[in-house]
Amino acid sequence: MTTVLITGANRGLGLGLARLYAKDGAKVFACCRNPEAAEDLSELASNGNVIVEALDVADGESVDALKASIGDEPIDILLNVAGYYGKAIVTAPGGLQEFGTTDYEEWQTILEINVMGPMRMAEAFVENVAASEQKKIVTLSSILGSIGGNTSGKIYEYRASKAAVNAIMRSMGIDLKVRGIIAVPMHPGWVRTDMGGPKADIDADASVSGMKQVIDGLSLADAGRFVTYDGGELPW
Repeated sequence: MTTVLITGANRGLGLGLARLYAKDGAKVFACCRNPEAAEDLSELASNGNVIVEALDVADGESVDALKASIGDEPIDILLNVAGYYGKAIVTAPGGLQEFGTTDYEEWQTILEINVMGPMRMAEAFVENVAASEQKKIVTLSSILGSIGGNTSGKIYEYRASKAAVNAIMRSMGIDLKVRGIIAVPMHPGWVRTDMGGPKADIDADASVSGMKQVIDGLSLADAGRFVTYDGGELPW
């Protein structure tokens, strides 16, 4: 049986991925900050192979507690989905994070979740991944983290966080390849979620089904690539 650990599994893409893997018969550790309030996730957990765990990726003690709970169980796919754009979604007033409007305290929160969170999870669970059959670490990034693809400017805080986690995943792809681990950042598309806003290109179902298909097909040759939900590749 495939075992998947998903952060940010209480809504949006994380919830969609948890549903898809559960439907596929995988054992899913579905993690979120407040399981008591995650009604959709609790309903999903009633099928027996979904285990809901409390986790705040910005809190090292919370990550350590999850590791203690899971122990040495092999994890085929570590999916770092938990992310934070900022107080306002991209299509809302203030959502473009324009030059001269930087909220540095908010930026710190974005970096804690989007950059250090995936690194904490990878370092905490690398032995679990190494002990599995599939050996995959996937972090949801964004096309907004592509420096080569930036032709519109703005969105300083979020772009910086995703460019940073891309650099982390690139190094991880190189460093862990010798252990047979496939580490990649993945662009899920511009998706109609709470973060992406109502004007985004695709719905969550299209994104998660595409991502799962790509993840299922990842090989060691893909380690460190910046992949997309539809099988493409983005410039750094």
